Amino acid sequence: MSRGRPGRRDPLVRAPVRTRARARARRCRDRAGQATVEFALVLPLVLILMLGLVQVAIVVRAQVLVQHAAREAARAAAVDPDPDAAVAAGTRVLSGVQVAVGPRPAVGGPVRVEVSYRVVTDVPIIGPLLPDPVLRSDATMRAER
Repeated sequence: MSRGRPGRRDPLVRAPVRTRARARARRCRDRAGQATVEFALVLPLVLILMLGLVQVAIVVRAQVLVQHAAREAARAAAVDPDPDAAVAAGTRVLSGVQVAVGPRPAVGGPVRVEVSYRVVTDVPIIGPLLPDPVLRSDATMRAER
């Protein structure tokens, strides 16, 4: 195994191990660079999806508030014959809501209230791409007084 002095290894045997280690290190660096490029390509798509999810959550929250405003306005219309009381009850739940109260029947008859609300889509990047949806809900309750 040794050619000249005892205890020394053959330089020809060591060289392939060194070159393999260098090649392995070079491949690891190339893979790290590849992961960085893939991350840079995927990151904008992930951010757009996350912003879209936030916008959907805002619209769903507004829909729940519109339904709640319709129930509150219907309750107010059921106990108070003044239609302004129903409008005030709906506006307390969600400002900017439009409340339409149907005709007031006799006691025990159904009172119908319709509520509509325009949700502003103001999430960056996603908001300007989408039109502002108009959410609607109605509720009916029996007139009590």
